Amino acid sequence: MARLSDIIEVFIKDMLDNSKESQLQIGRNELASYFSCAPSQINYVLTTRFTTDKGYYIESKRGGGGCIIIRRVQFDENKSLAEIINEKLGNSITYDSAVQIIHGLLESGIITEREGSILKIVINDRTLNSSTDKKNKLRSDILKSVIMVILNEI
Repeated sequence: MARLSDIIEVFIKDMLDNSKESQLQIGRNELASYFSCAPSQINYVLTTRFTTDKGYYIESKRGGGGCIIIRRVQFDENKSLAEIINEKLGNSITYDSAVQIIHGLLESGIITEREGSILKIVINDRTLNSSTDKKNKLRSDILKSVIMVILNEI
């Protein structure tokens, strides 16, 4: 059985997909009322499931019940996708952060499910089998290299 957070996430993504614009404006209290939950549950979903790593930008407006604007991240025309990913990865990255980036690439259709699964295996802690500092740097280097190859194929 799906958790409420999963259901709210899917609901918001469906609304965004069905929107004619690249953004969606929703009322936090109305959404909480619709799902019979506390507004903090909506906040939790927004802060954990709609991050920039996953390709979203959240703008919150106070007052009037708490209006929220969810935007899909539009890549700056002056910056290539490769530069943005390279900047996001930095010199070191944890497994969880790397997986968030992989999920963002999956959702945007840049990589396939198969490529995402392969990437997750290649960068997991057991595969890297080294000290934490070296592991996170190695993970970053591997992920950068693989993503750059994939982007050159697009």
